Amino acid sequence: MKKLLVGLTLGLMTVGACTHQDRDQKQADIIIKNAKVFSHKHGFNQAFAVKDGRFYKIGTNVEVLELQGQNTKIIDAKGKTVIPGLIDTHMHPIRAGLNYNLELRWDGVKSLKQGLQMIREQAKRTPKGEWVRVVGGWSPHQFEEKRMPTLAELNEAAGDKPLYVMYLYSRGFLNKVGLKTLGYDKKTKFPGGQVELDKNGQPTGLLLAKPSAFILYKTLVAAPKLKNREEERNSTILFFRELSRFGLTTAIDAGGGGFYFPEDHRIAKELYDEKALPVQLPYFLFAPTPGKELQDFERWTKMISPASKHELSHIVPYHLVGGGENLTNAAADFENFLEARPDLPANMESELKPILKLLFANHWMFRIHATYDESINRVLNVVEELKREGGPFPERFIIDHAETISMKNLKRIKALGGGISIQNRMAFQGEDFINRYGAEKAKKAPPIKDILDLGIPLGSGTDATRVSSFNPWVSMYWKVSGKTVGGLKHMEGLPREKALYLMTKGAAWFSREEMVKGDISVGEVADFAVLSEDYFQIPEERIKNIQSVMTVTEGKIVHGSGDYKSFGPKVLRAIPEWSPVNYFGGYQD
Repeated sequence: MKKLLVGLTLGLMTVGACTHQDRDQKQADIIIKNAKVFSHKHGFNQAFAVKDGRFYKIGTNVEVLELQGQNTKIIDAKGKTVIPGLIDTHMHPIRAGLNYNLELRWDGVKSLKQGLQMIREQAKRTPKGEWVRVVGGWSPHQFEEKRMPTLAELNEAAGDKPLYVMYLYSRGFLNKVGLKTLGYDKKTKFPGGQVELDKNGQPTGLLLAKPSAFILYKTLVAAPKLKNREEERNSTILFFRELSRFGLTTAIDAGGGGFYFPEDHRIAKELYDEKALPVQLPYFLFAPTPGKELQDFERWTKMISPASKHELSHIVPYHLVGGGENLTNAAADFENFLEARPDLPANMESELKPILKLLFANHWMFRIHATYDESINRVLNVVEELKREGGPFPERFIIDHAETISMKNLKRIKALGGGISIQNRMAFQGEDFINRYGAEKAKKAPPIKDILDLGIPLGSGTDATRVSSFNPWVSMYWKVSGKTVGGLKHMEGLPREKALYLMTKGAAWFSREEMVKGDISVGEVADFAVLSEDYFQIPEERIKNIQSVMTVTEGKIVHGSGDYKSFGPKVLRAIPEWSPVNYFGGYQD
């Protein structure tokens, strides 16, 4: 009898232990309750659970709270809208991070008067030997004054500090001190661009991207960089946190000019190795040196391979996707709508073909910058020729921008298995486009609905930071309203759910991750944002003012503000101390 009682006791203890262990295994890491949860797959729900970096359960408060355990973090969304984490299909975040602390951002600035005052204030604190620089993310049409700054205004505002202001890749403004610092004078040769001269033949400071933007690049890279690894790391973290502030959880890096691999990736790689990336960074490699593009890709294909499907199923926050957006300088058609469309050189095809052939043989995707239909037509000729030759061919590729693409070339892309990544460049230069090409053409610049109707994979991004702003809600506003940042309606807008799809589930295709991210759905990576306002209900003019009050990447809280501030990381000041980021931040709300 005694043996029987002992056996029963041990059996009950074992069952109890198993039940407790089983409950622990099932308990969620995070539960979001009392929310307006949007999922492309499941519609609207009230709550969801996260476990091991993945969405674990979606449903009502009662259903999801069943997964509460001793260590579960319960977060009350208080009725706020929760969406899948935003994915930017084309920006330049790694390069931007290395420069962020040096830049005065006019993103979101309401008036030129305010912008000039920011320059005045920053010039006073900028030490000797350093520059004040405003690089991209703004349009004169966003200002109340609806105009560019004058050189006289910029000279007055910057005082005795060198200043460089760049408007997209269209024109740049150097103050007198900047001209003197760089040694630009009547004897200076300016290949790849034009410089306005005064009556004495001296440069005034106005730089024109005509026929290319080379002069703008050259001037930009001549200014001092951050001094050391500590400053670069600090700058990179702060820029990535700024992206998190708007609910961006993946930023697909399209490379960039004046930017080299692997040297300029070292900070991003370091943060990845430390599991400290607040955003995921799938990246493409951009050939930076004209005339040496093939050699660059030959070197890189021996060094590194794209992430495998198996690796992507487990999420690799920092991984190679392929080559682009610049494959060869001969194929670059700059999007300066203030000037006429450039004709690509006659040798474009012979330059591009061996590079594509090399990428295909090594199972690299490619993406290519192509603004104009004429350029896209010639690129597709090369792609089709390689397919006819019967060698290795990619399962997917990307045409970037495509503002003037024709229905004929859309059908060719569809047949070849390609996708199109659009950016809200028209939000910043729609007025320039209309002045040159007319309002009728602007209605389909780019032809978003035609692309969707054909079933071509379509994703959306910003092309930040030297062109558009990095704020994804400016892009979302453009897609929904069809308006520029200056308020000019140039195209019909999209339904809000579809516009969101292009920066979530639809965007995941462009990093080959559509099976594991882009939605709030069981088993997918737990990337999401709790929004400051209800994207689905507010007037469209307020969409561009949305922020995230809490952003989660791979199940980790990377941003918190307002009621959720305690969940986010500690405040980090920019270094050097005089950095504009310490005084103005990034996007100007």
